[in-house]
Amino acid sequence: MRARFLVAAALIALAGCGQADQPNQQAPAPSPTEALRAVAAGDARLAHLYGARSWSTAWTPRTEADLANAIGQAEQHGLDKAAFLEPLARSPSGPAHDAALSLAALTYAQALAQGRTDPTRLRNPYSVPRPRADLAQGLNEALARGQVGQWLAGLAPQDAEYRALSQAYVEANRQVAAAAGHPPDALLERARTLAVNLERRRWLERTPPPTRIDVNTAATMLTYWRDGAAADSRRVVAGEPGRETPELGSPLFRLVANPTWTVPRSIEHEVDSPASMRRHHMERRDGWIVQQSGPTNSLGLVKFDLRNDQSIYLHDTPAKGLFSRAERHASHGCVRVFDALGFARMIAEDEGVLDQWDEALATGEESFVQLPHQIPVRLMYQTAYLDHGRIMIVPDGYGWDEDVAEALGLPARPRRAAPPPGQDLGP
Repeated sequence: MRARFLVAAALIALAGCGQADQPNQQAPAPSPTEALRAVAAGDARLAHLYGARSWSTAWTPRTEADLANAIGQAEQHGLDKAAFLEPLARSPSGPAHDAALSLAALTYAQALAQGRTDPTRLRNPYSVPRPRADLAQGLNEALARGQVGQWLAGLAPQDAEYRALSQAYVEANRQVAAAAGHPPDALLERARTLAVNLERRRWLERTPPPTRIDVNTAATMLTYWRDGAAADSRRVVAGEPGRETPELGSPLFRLVANPTWTVPRSIEHEVDSPASMRRHHMERRDGWIVQQSGPTNSLGLVKFDLRNDQSIYLHDTPAKGLFSRAERHASHGCVRVFDALGFARMIAEDEGVLDQWDEALATGEESFVQLPHQIPVRLMYQTAYLDHGRIMIVPDGYGWDEDVAEALGLPARPRRAAPPPGQDLGP
């Protein structure tokens, strides 16, 4: 943010270069190269762009018009075009205007390619894989080909879900405008939710692994992708408000049959009485409370082990009744999977370790089955999504939509108070 302020200040200063410091005394105007170097000193992207051009100006009237037309389509992405175009008016001519055009193009390109906001600043932790792009090089190549608009259009996600969310947002905005200043709150909320979720899609890598597990923790649904096709979809239970499931990219590396559960220190006080420990089949091991294997174990009969530093994983549960609820945010942060044994068997069969899995499960004791290939898992929070051709919108149970909306510059809305934590014991 500070770098952008310095660049803006430099652009304004350059726009005024050549004015007299004193009556009848005029300072010499800097050369175009000096002017561009001065502006680029505050922004590494501009330095990269103009350094590759040997500090020559980049824009022609045609490419400038192409840029203005491209940014004029910002509504399709849930973005405000004025935020990108207004700074151009403060740099009317010369190298300062050229640099302002480049800065507007790179800022808009980044919004499309990686998001207008940075999820790692909004959520800690956030480790879902993000797209990478050398935008300065891409812009230089687009300028050379005279295809700035085409290049920008290709930076946003190109999949059917993004297109559907975009169309729904544009239609919601059209209805808001048609309401002549009195749109229903529900319509405003729909447009806001769609804008937020378009932004979330721009955070994601454009070509995710063809075999992966995606969990939408807002909708409490899991989708298993195998070789680019959706092989399975099932309900899950995610973290309750206050104990939210974080947004992580975390590979599944092994199946654990008949897992034990080591109670975290943070909730140990809930079960540390002798009576409670007996009731839950728990014992102390090396100073920790450990729940023994079995169908009443809080992890059920299978744990899907993920690699991360937050002790977040997928697992079975003895509390099967939770899956029949419409509202399924009830865990301490981990993800409980409907018919987890059936899902584990599917994974084991697809990975060629079904015999090992069956043998491990039959022992009745905690046993580990390593997968020959790690399966990427993405835990994501998406309150608007495409389901069999229909846009679905679910409640913002965590209140995370508001964080994104405010970072996008949308008007603040009152936040709902989080409900009190539940009494469920499991992770």
